[in-house]
Amino acid sequence: MKKNLLLFFALVLSISLASSCKKKAASPKTGAAYNQRRPGSLQVSRKAKPAPGPGLVHIEGGTFVLGGSNIDDIGYDYSAPKRRVTVATFYMDETEVSNLDWLEYLTWTVQVAKDQRWYYEALPDTLVWRSPLGFNEPYVNNYLRHPAYREYPVVGVTWDQAVSYCQWRTNMVNENALRTKGIMNDWKAYSSATAGNGKKGTSNKTASKGSAANTQPFDLDLYLQGQYNDIGKAAPKNMNAQQTAAAGKSGKSGTANKGRFAKIEDGVFTPGKYRLPTEAEWEYAALALLGNMSQSNINNNKVYPWYGLGVRSPDRKTRGQIYANFKLGAGDNMGVAGYLNDAADITAPVKKYLPNDFGLYNMAGNVNEWVYDTYRQLSFNETEDFAPFRGNNFKNNVYDTQGKIQTMGSTNIPMQEAAKSGKKDDYLSQSARFPSQSTESPATPEPKDTLMALQKVTFKADQRGALDPQNLDLYGRITMVSDRSKVFKGGSWNDRAYWLNPGTRRFLDQGESTSEIGFRCAMSSVGDPQIDPNDTPKFKKKRSKVGK
Repeated sequence: MKKNLLLFFALVLSISLASSCKKKAASPKTGAAYNQRRPGSLQVSRKAKPAPGPGLVHIEGGTFVLGGSNIDDIGYDYSAPKRRVTVATFYMDETEVSNLDWLEYLTWTVQVAKDQRWYYEALPDTLVWRSPLGFNEPYVNNYLRHPAYREYPVVGVTWDQAVSYCQWRTNMVNENALRTKGIMNDWKAYSSATAGNGKKGTSNKTASKGSAANTQPFDLDLYLQGQYNDIGKAAPKNMNAQQTAAAGKSGKSGTANKGRFAKIEDGVFTPGKYRLPTEAEWEYAALALLGNMSQSNINNNKVYPWYGLGVRSPDRKTRGQIYANFKLGAGDNMGVAGYLNDAADITAPVKKYLPNDFGLYNMAGNVNEWVYDTYRQLSFNETEDFAPFRGNNFKNNVYDTQGKIQTMGSTNIPMQEAAKSGKKDDYLSQSARFPSQSTESPATPEPKDTLMALQKVTFKADQRGALDPQNLDLYGRITMVSDRSKVFKGGSWNDRAYWLNPGTRRFLDQGESTSEIGFRCAMSSVGDPQIDPNDTPKFKKKRSKVGK
């Protein structure tokens, strides 16, 4: 009898669960069901927070003192004043970008973009190893390409090259995700289309249920704009007749009745675009105060990304071992034969030493790292408390009169221009730019004679013109700081221990490179800033008694 009762309750529970699963989600404001096959029904993705790209570590944001770990001001230049700020939750590369990573990038420029200029401009300057008073020629020829240096950080890259790599990586990661999931034609269909060299019917054999595989260089902005025609077998379906008809009228091969382009709302793309970390993000991630924190209280400060005031391990088994790759003193880059103190002569592999409490490797030593900020001596005094950053030059994609993004040659890279407005344009101004759009709308009550007045409104995209004007008359005479001066941090294999402190900062022109500077990528997070909701106690929700 007891067994029968258990079976009965299990059956009731399964039925109730099945019925709850079948219950369709509906709008809490209108009551209309989502994901219906009718016009006006919102298509809601089940996935609320997309996964980041490979190699990234999720770093929970918080408050900290920017420049606070820097104890000494050796240069007496007050270049790192202390200020409490808040860093938003973000992602950062576990390691520095390696030579192997960069060779992948170079290979793509040759075989996919097929752009000789792009390849040449992406080449690191290996001549940074050349020294008039030292024999470094083996590194000039071998450091980038020899298999022995695959896992070593790429150097000789400028700030501009690092930014371009981040843009390429954004496109590559998203294209790979779309093809792997079948939203675009898979890599097999892509290879078939490439091998066909444009011959009729070659790519359609492996993409019969979608459009032909597009072999042009992928760009995320062009895809989101509908200018990259490639729809795979698992592409999101057109949910209603109106969408299907619109897809058919667009003239895109294989679109109608077979699928549509993925949208940001579908949650299939990376949460953001790859970029260089801001200076505040980099310093916050390097300090990793997560490990010495208890219920919002920082137990003790840090001088380096690890605990303690020194650079050697105090543990019994590893006592005396160096925590990072740096220069101990004049003429001492690696120690004595048989017991090399940091086990590196120049750079070291990107996972050579222990990671910090965030799981990031080599946040001190090995190579300095470019960050996104433009250098100013008193940068911290001229930034926001939340997500501080210096260097905003807002830009927009350039569109033609049909509303399509214009690209640079055959590379599919969008052309950009300086932002002209600090807010969304009104409809009349927008329709003046794109004549194909209708100018009639009940949502724009302003008369047309106000259009000219609206167009006269100007917007300066960068506040530096008002807060910190750049004096070019003094540049090269008493200062080397300009808008091209970019910050780098972290210390390198050829730096003393002072520069391993995360609060220290230096600058270099964005078009210059050295054998001591590399970089890693970052990405903004979306949604809930708390990585683990169980970290803090939760309030119990009380049901409302209204209407009972």
